[in-house]
Amino acid sequence: MRVYCAFAAATFGDWFDMLAIQVLVGYRWHADPLMLALIPVANALPSILLGSVAGVAADRLNKLRLMRVCDLLTAVLTLLILLTPNMAWLLPILMLRAAISTLNVPAQQALTRSIVREDQLLQATSLNGIVNQGSKIAGPLLGGFVLSLLSPQWCIVICAVFRLGSYLLLLTVKAGESSADKTSSGDTSSAVDQPAPPLRTLWKEGWSFILGSRLLFITMLFGLTGALAIQMVDFQFTSLFRTVAPEQESLLGWMVAAAGAGAILSIVAMNRLKSTTKYGWKFGSGYTLIGLSVGGLGLLPVGVSILPVLLLGLLMGIGNGIFIVTFNYCLQKETPPFMIGRVFGIQNTVLGVVMIGAPLLGGLLVQLIGPARTFIYFGIVIAIIGLVGIVFGKILWRPTPSASVPVRSVTAE
Repeated sequence: MRVYCAFAAATFGDWFDMLAIQVLVGYRWHADPLMLALIPVANALPSILLGSVAGVAADRLNKLRLMRVCDLLTAVLTLLILLTPNMAWLLPILMLRAAISTLNVPAQQALTRSIVREDQLLQATSLNGIVNQGSKIAGPLLGGFVLSLLSPQWCIVICAVFRLGSYLLLLTVKAGESSADKTSSGDTSSAVDQPAPPLRTLWKEGWSFILGSRLLFITMLFGLTGALAIQMVDFQFTSLFRTVAPEQESLLGWMVAAAGAGAILSIVAMNRLKSTTKYGWKFGSGYTLIGLSVGGLGLLPVGVSILPVLLLGLLMGIGNGIFIVTFNYCLQKETPPFMIGRVFGIQNTVLGVVMIGAPLLGGLLVQLIGPARTFIYFGIVIAIIGLVGIVFGKILWRPTPSASVPVRSVTAE
């Protein structure tokens, strides 16, 4: 519960920070779409360079200590954002902060896998998803309230406070309380007797396992394809809402809050169904709903009221919740415990590659043809990707024999 609450505090704070930076850059600094696109690039570049190595570190090092260090340093760097006068100062700090967060994601996933029984993985993944999506409701709503009274800088301070709170919560967890990962390989005696292998060997084993598992490879490839289209518009919501609602800075927050509500509804429904099959149908329906909502946002007229924005945000959240829970559950379920950190580290690397080129291309398209048409076109593309998953799901995700897994397990703390 303490680890879970720490994760909730850190995630909640992140949504204050993300919206504040978008408002600060988009509405206060009046940055153009290409400059807005540099923000996700700055956040993604460290994942490409460090994602796989971070996954190895999460498997090899003490996960609690990694998460503590990440929270503390993230809080410090978040406060440094307050001193940035322009994009030239903001982007390097965001890159450094993202580099630290690259370690946190695989460590958190590996810790979840090591302290949760296999028959409870779906529920645990759903709970983590509820925290992530629930923060999209409380974060933007309270962040929008703070923005209406004070300034984006106060939202950034709140983010740092929540990160510090996460660090303090993790300090109350003793190292022995996470010792379940000492038995995660199923053979503790051999793990203790064997010396820790080199990092290069662990890195190779992670990539070999993914490439050798048809189901994981297809899942990664399908997620990469959809993410490529989504990231074209993901950081251009500010450009779109500046066009359709130039005087309503809080409208973006309301849309994200509605998306969070929709995601929680879908996550709770999936958790009650407890269905672990039909990957293709779930992946495909998730992307289809996201595509419909993105295209619908592109059709919004100037001076739009809040109701259609909320409805489209709700639809987007439902699709997002279905996809995220299924994706994380698939990676958790189809990966042995001692490989979790490496698999999620590689996933971060792959996603980071997407987030380097896609946002820049999306920003360029927004400048050339406008945000509305860009959203319509990519909404159609995302929906088509989803339909491919639904129609060909049984072929793409057909059951196959388990991939060969290295005998060695890494439990060095």
